[in-house]
Amino acid sequence: MSPKSPNQNFRLILLTAMVLQNASVVLIGRHTRASAPQEDLYNVSHLIMTCEIVKFVGACVLEFFTLPDGNTLMGSLKIHVFDHPMDCLRIAVPAGLYLLQNTLLYVALSNLSAPLFQVTYQSKLLTTAVVSVFLLNRKYARKQWIALFTLGVGVALAILSENKKGADAEEGNMVTGLAAVTVACLSSALAGVYTEMILKNVNVSKEKESNQPTRAQPSLWMRNIQMAFISICIAYGKAILYPESDPSSSEKTYFFGFTLWVWILVGLQAGGGLLIAAIIKYADNVLKGLATGVAVVVSTLCSTFFFGTPLTLQFVIGATLILSSVYVFSTSGASNKPLTNAASNHGSESGNSSESEMKNLVSSKV
Repeated sequence: MSPKSPNQNFRLILLTAMVLQNASVVLIGRHTRASAPQEDLYNVSHLIMTCEIVKFVGACVLEFFTLPDGNTLMGSLKIHVFDHPMDCLRIAVPAGLYLLQNTLLYVALSNLSAPLFQVTYQSKLLTTAVVSVFLLNRKYARKQWIALFTLGVGVALAILSENKKGADAEEGNMVTGLAAVTVACLSSALAGVYTEMILKNVNVSKEKESNQPTRAQPSLWMRNIQMAFISICIAYGKAILYPESDPSSSEKTYFFGFTLWVWILVGLQAGGGLLIAAIIKYADNVLKGLATGVAVVVSTLCSTFFFGTPLTLQFVIGATLILSSVYVFSTSGASNKPLTNAASNHGSESGNSSESEMKNLVSSKV
């Protein structure tokens, strides 16, 4: 038997890292929201802004070290931000939606068990598919629609199993948690599809290119810089204009309740986007779908062991249907390209770059 190639070993490392990151974010996020009384909890808005600041700094560092010789970070910012402000401002729409999504996910984690959160959050695949059909005229294969239907059945089984168990006081309000997950899935879908429209120039006005020199496509890290910076601005503006959105925020200073576990969560959240970028660049959707499924299993088992979360046979069946649907949908993507020739005006190299950027941005906020 021939030894594994370096590429195979690297893919295995990426798979392991993504499983650990996905499972850890859910488990630690749940722990930080459920292990302390309400008055001692950190402000979610502070956590989200801190994650975006760390992500912004990290993306700047990576952009600096990946620039060609002779180029500078300030020069790259001038080309892709200051000289083309409208291109950068288009990111404001998905940035705001992703900010809403991330905030709602912590509301969900405060009210749902880790296993139920993990399986219901896979509904983002269904919402993204529906939004893509309406906004991108995307066509899916019959097998993919069957997978989406099966996913919906699995989510329903998982939720019904929780209803049969009854609401545990430690689990919070399930209606609030499920509502938060639903809106988060919808905002994720809208943000992802709008970002794809921007990067592929589908139904989005293009900047006039006449009498202007051709410029290189923004790198993955530059797009993350733009997204993180705008997210920081939106989050700060929200904190200034609507401080009453969190009644306890006036009594909590910045970094209040930031324990060691919360700082670990910040690092995991900020580094997750960079990890997804590597997954998309060096692996594929099959690996990503497999990692998602394994992460759900790992977080479910850990939640049962550490938090004593009870599991029913109905929940296990529902989770199995969901994970199978995600895998089938992710591995049957031959015919899920948008029915448009808008992207055909780009060269193959820039087209591939934009595709990678789109996937990175769509995935990095999940």
